[in-house]
Formats: sequence, C-alpha cells, structure tokens
Amino acid sequence: MGIIHLSEQLLPAPRTGGFRMEGYWVWCGSVVRGEDGRFHMFASRWPKWIPMHPGWLVASEIVRAVSDTPEGPYEFQEVVLPARGAEYWDGRSTHNPHIVRWGDRYLLYYMGSTHPFPEPHPEEPFGLEDPRCIVARSNKRIGLAVSHSVFGPWERRDQPILPTRPGHFDSFLTSNPAPCLHEDGSVLLIYKARQYEGNTHGQMTIGIAAAEHFHGPYKAISDRPVLPPSQFHIEDPFIWKSDNGYELIAKDMEGTLCGEKYGGIHALSKDGTDWKLADYPHAYSRRIVWDDGTVQTMGNLERPFLLFQDGRPTHLFAATSDGSEGFTTASHTWNMVIPIQEA
Repeated sequence: MGIIHLSEQLLPAPRTGGFRMEGYWVWCGSVVRGEDGRFHMFASRWPKWIPMHPGWLVASEIVRAVSDTPEGPYEFQEVVLPARGAEYWDGRSTHNPHIVRWGDRYLLYYMGSTHPFPEPHPEEPFGLEDPRCIVARSNKRIGLAVSHSVFGPWERRDQPILPTRPGHFDSFLTSNPAPCLHEDGSVLLIYKARQYEGNTHGQMTIGIAAAEHFHGPYKAISDRPVLPPSQFHIEDPFIWKSDNGYELIAKDMEGTLCGEKYGGIHALSKDGTDWKLADYPHAYSRRIVWDDGTVQTMGNLERPFLLFQDGRPTHLFAATSDGSEGFTTASHTWNMVIPIQEA
C-alpha cells in the first residue's frame, strides 16, 4: 500500500493518547498488535534527573506499554531490554526500538551502547564532553532481540548485527535501524551512520544493509551512503514495501527537502537503493491539530513510525516535546499518535 499525501490524511491527534511516564523522558515509540489483540508500544525511557540530551546515551532502556486501542493512552508494563553490564556491547543503553511481527516471531531492532566508566548520578553534571558520553556515542551499534511472544522472554545477542566498517561512511557508528521485512523472511535495513574524521565523527549519513533471513548475517550493500548527504540531510527513517517498490518517511534536518525544518519527508524507491523525493514530499509537520481544536507547533516530531493494519497505514506515531527549540528547552517528552484517514 502506498501513500500519496500523508500530511493531508492526518486527523486531529488525541491529547490523552500516546505514552508518557512521570519522572522519565520518553522517546522512540514503535507499536505492534500482540497475540492478545491489544496494542503494544516499545519505547525508550530514561530518568529526568539526567539531561534529556545526551542522557539517553548512557541511561536509556527499552520498555513496553499497552493499550486496547492504537490511540492509547498506553500503560507501562515492563522493562524489556534493561542494562546488563559494561562488558556487553549493549550493556549500558538500549534505544531506538523498532518492533516487527513476522509469523510467530516478534523482532525487536534497536541501538545499544556501552562504556567502561562509573554510572552517572543525580548529583553530578553530565554533558556532551563527559567521557561517558563520548565513548558511548562511538560504541553505538544496531542489535536484534527475538521472542515468540510480545511478553517475552527476549533472546538478546552478544554481538550487534551491524558493526562498523573501517574506512567507510559507517566507520564510527551504526544506529537508528529501520527494517523492512519481506514475506520470505529477508530484510532490507536502512540505518543511520557516521564516519571517523580524525578523532571524532562526521555528519549523519544513511546506509542500507540486507539479510537473506532476519537471523542474519546482515551486510551493508553499498560503500557509499544510499541517500547522498549533499542532497538528503535526514534522520530517523521509516521504510515499508509498497505496490511499486519501497517508501520512506524521515526527519528533514534542514527543511531543504520538504520545506519545513524538522518536518517529515516522503521518498520513493523501486529497489530500496535508489531513492528520490515523492512528487509531494512534505509527509508531516510539527504543527499539530489536537482533538480539542487547538493547534500547537511541537518542539520535536521525530522517530516517525507507521502502524499498518489490513495493509494500510492507520496511525502515525512520533516522539515529541514541549520545547520551544527542540529537546534542548523541553520540560516534557512523550510519544504521541496521529490517526490517518483512509485515502
């Protein structure tokens, strides 16, 4: 099923919908219908005593919340991927969840990281120049956990599924997994990457990997970014198979693609490797219409995720904040949901 004008199909967002938690920053909402018929959101959370950014690098954990309806509100149920020790590649932080159901399996793609330093505490400062932050950023890798039930248990791997590649655009980190599962179990995986430039990292780029089966192995299939960074400065891709190939929505970092900074773009590809902007590229806006009739420009509208039911997208989920200048000025973050009108 393809999308023509997603932004024109978005209905008013329920103010009481989505998922939030008192005392936590909440981000990265990804939803699947479980074997119980209810809707399960896999999300990231980390305590508010640490800064929203870059606190997620060292304190995020993936949790599960549940609702009887896609709109929510979602109620917290459990921590799905907790910290498990510095010796594990994902031992200090799990983030960027993307849940997929394939047959009788639930596949949870995510980003993990670690560092060898003591855990931060509420009484001490924490910022971008903290050694824990610097090391944790360089250790970001993509992983996969698998379960036969939405309730777990989850089989976590001791190695990431997509390591970095020295000398390539993804030599510094791999992150933000966006999988597209095919009926035969093969996977096309879009991901965010950065390369080493001296002792630090370069700009964000988007890569593509593939696996003949979701178990792996996963291999990057290009030595160059699949979306040229000189043309596509984007983040947080979401990809799906459509009638004529593949489609993608993502965050426009500069506003040069869709006309709105931090708005959403819509792109198309016949084979998943050669992408072009859709004729109507503005997928969604940070300007939200609520179901009480009010209009609000959100500080963020990121990590877009489409819930498909009976072959069509019915709801757009996005991480959002009340900040006036993104999450740097936010006092609250949560995962919101926007129903989609059938075309």
